[in-house]
Amino acid sequence: MLLQVEPETPQESLLKKVIEILNGGGVIAYPTDTVYGIGCDLFNKEAIERIYGIKHIPRSKPLSFICKDLKDISQYAQVSNTAYKIMKRLLPGPYTFLLRASRQVPRMVVAHQRTVGIRVPDNEICIRLVEQLGRPIISTSASVQANEILSDPVEIDKKFGPLLDLVIDGGILISDPSSVIDLTEETPKVVREGKGDVSFLLAKR
Repeated sequence: MLLQVEPETPQESLLKKVIEILNGGGVIAYPTDTVYGIGCDLFNKEAIERIYGIKHIPRSKPLSFICKDLKDISQYAQVSNTAYKIMKRLLPGPYTFLLRASRQVPRMVVAHQRTVGIRVPDNEICIRLVEQLGRPIISTSASVQANEILSDPVEIDKKFGPLLDLVIDGGILISDPSSVIDLTEETPKVVREGKGDVSFLLAKR
């Protein structure tokens, strides 16, 4: 099902429909500030298993998730003073931060090193969904292959529609992956340069 939602002012009635689907263990496609993501409730194991199957990725690969704000991140990860300052400067925005997971995070989405990837996108639709759900939402790119990220919700519906419970149409995106910053150690490390500006961190090398 394709559901058209206004990107800047998401309709409350439509958001409620999406929340019902997520609360029921559904898997959806939704826009972020970088690419369309495929996601579900962080605490629904069966839905997470479905995502692994939909994306054809091994269960050993950790999945990132979206929090509503910096305060929310502190519930699910260990945040040092350095990490806090960097995230406060950059969020919300097109970044994925690698952090040490707290015990609240389900094991199945955590890397062997007990690390997690967390995002707070600058996108009204997905942030409102996380706020109303009251829990983080899994975020993995709506891609056929690593180098083929789908940016048109209609194309996503054609490709993944039968496997998903809902595709949110928030408009066509200029797909560009997030920048990934490792904050598990005291010295930040840029893992991937993407849409988010990381020049100030690279200059410190």
